[in-house]
Amino acid sequence: MLTLLIQVLSHSLIIVLERLDGIERDFLDLESSMATPEVLEDQNKLREVSRKYKQMTPLVECIRKYRTAKGNADAARELIADAIGAERDQLQAELTSSTAMIAKLEDELKVLLLPPDPNAGKNIIIEIRGAEGGEEANLFATDLFDMYKAFAARNNWSVEVLSLDLSPKGGINQVVMVFKGETAWTRMRFEGGPHRVQRVPATENQGRIHTSSATVMVLPEAEEVELHIDEKDLQIDVYRASGPGGQGVNTTDSAVRITHRPSGVVVAMQDERSQLQNRLRAMQVLRARLLKRQEEELQARASAERKAQVGGGGRGEKIRTYNFKDSRVTDHRIGFTLHQLQDVLAGNLDPVVDALTLEYQTEQLADSGEK
Repeated sequence: MLTLLIQVLSHSLIIVLERLDGIERDFLDLESSMATPEVLEDQNKLREVSRKYKQMTPLVECIRKYRTAKGNADAARELIADAIGAERDQLQAELTSSTAMIAKLEDELKVLLLPPDPNAGKNIIIEIRGAEGGEEANLFATDLFDMYKAFAARNNWSVEVLSLDLSPKGGINQVVMVFKGETAWTRMRFEGGPHRVQRVPATENQGRIHTSSATVMVLPEAEEVELHIDEKDLQIDVYRASGPGGQGVNTTDSAVRITHRPSGVVVAMQDERSQLQNRLRAMQVLRARLLKRQEEELQARASAERKAQVGGGGRGEKIRTYNFKDSRVTDHRIGFTLHQLQDVLAGNLDPVVDALTLEYQTEQLADSGEK
């Protein structure tokens, strides 16, 4: 994987350099537009311009560092011809340092110049469900729920649970939550798919290892301006909530089920006391699901072989295994194994996420090199 990345990064940067001036001009124009009445008076425009500005900032900062390093190298190279003694040694050291910095920044530029992810900077909706394995699958879903909450805390994201359906023995049938943070999508986008656990369940009396699974879905939160939903396409049913909740939740028709007729997508919410709150939360999840479906359809039309996740990760395959006996976590999409199971379950997902991100960037660089 690293060898391929190095090979791709060794390609000529001539075409890239020709783009730098234009990128900086676009950035300055964008910066100026943020103070114009046209943008300030339109919240949707301001939100979009601010998001694009944040996306471009690391690239422009890298371009400016690159220009400085290149200027230092050119100056040292010009002066070194007439220098002698200690001055020549100092200039040679400056040239060596600047040349190394230029190479490092060129590598960074190659990655930063890749097409931006349209979902970068968005909040995300996470859905976790127990799948194969009965109650043990539900208990594993609880472990994943705790793991992702801990990972969110490490990244300073806020977490809001929209819906939580507990199983009779304390596991999770299904949970839906929102992670709010600038890097939430970037760091969590590869988590979607079936996760498998291999361990001795608490309900097992003979010490046999069982294999169970839970599914995770990661959706970028959709804003109303991105996706228009016609009210005439919605079937909205209200009913009395069931399960724990106390007076007010179980005695009124506060639960809401929304069916999007054209797609058949159904979302139900019942955790809030008011019908309006449950309806708003259901629409939030429905919008995210429909946006995800729209994106997948566009990707499928563009290329039947292209996958939305690194190395595949389709619903029919296990993307990751958590093996308790060997304290092992294996991501099957990239063949990455880590013998730090408890650290990962405690929220230290960074080694896995970093490996997936590197593979994704390597594939993008390889694709861009072929064009």
